[in-house]
Amino acid sequence: MDKKIFIIEDDSNILYSLEANFSAEGLEVMTSEGDEEMDEIMDSIDDFAPDYLILDVILPKLDGFEIIKKIKEDSEIADLPIFVFSDISDEDSRSRSLEMGADYFFPKEDFDAYEFAEKVKKIMANQERMGEDTDDGWDDAGGTGIVD
Repeated sequence: MDKKIFIIEDDSNILYSLEANFSAEGLEVMTSEGDEEMDEIMDSIDDFAPDYLILDVILPKLDGFEIIKKIKEDSEIADLPIFVFSDISDEDSRSRSLEMGADYFFPKEDFDAYEFAEKVKKIMANQERMGEDTDDGWDDAGGTGIVD
């Protein structure tokens, strides 16, 4: 895979574990601990031009939901596939993430970075196989965009 992935996560153990896993698969990875201002995050996304974004919605300075909103309002990056994962696994957070434009929601309960990365890579591979303009990764996510 010669794709780029941007990971925004404040837990450094999870962040570096995901970075190592995706880098080992040949993806170009950029990371953020989510401690920047919104303008800095958006500039980083614009400059790096990732093919995928992994986003924790609970961050030190920012609301991950606001990041989703900003991305979806920007016509140049509005189609960026967003994988949300969070400690907040209630139905409201799940549906809010998806309604705002996130493509997939992964709860962090019993989180395993390797298993999470494998699920994301499987979805990415399905999208590659089926073409950029389809949402065919959804079937592997249970048909709802929510992956447990």
